[in-house]
Amino acid sequence: MALDPADQHLRHVEKDILIPKIMREKAKERCSEQVQDFTKCCKNSGVLMVVKCRKENSALKECLTAYYNDPAFHEECKMEYLKEREEFRKTGIPAKERLQKVPTSM
Repeated sequence: MALDPADQHLRHVEKDILIPKIMREKAKERCSEQVQDFTKCCKNSGVLMVVKCRKENSALKECLTAYYNDPAFHEECKMEYLKEREEFRKTGIPAKERLQKVPTSM
């Protein structure tokens, strides 16, 4: 039985794992300044990073949590996932491979 590419139904694994993964990746991109600050602090603090980087860690958590709790952001990530899944169901080619096989100019 072939799957309908336009089907919007989500399986549990898609709701609970795959879409949250997209959300984490996109939130990290959008919180890149906080990620950089925290990373820099950790590199400079060594074993004392737990104590020394509380401010940076809090700022990063706050930024990420704001995205995780935003229904519009969740919907955006869900639609991105559904679009990729629809494309995969049409072509049989995963998104990573489609992006890598962009034809080069001759």
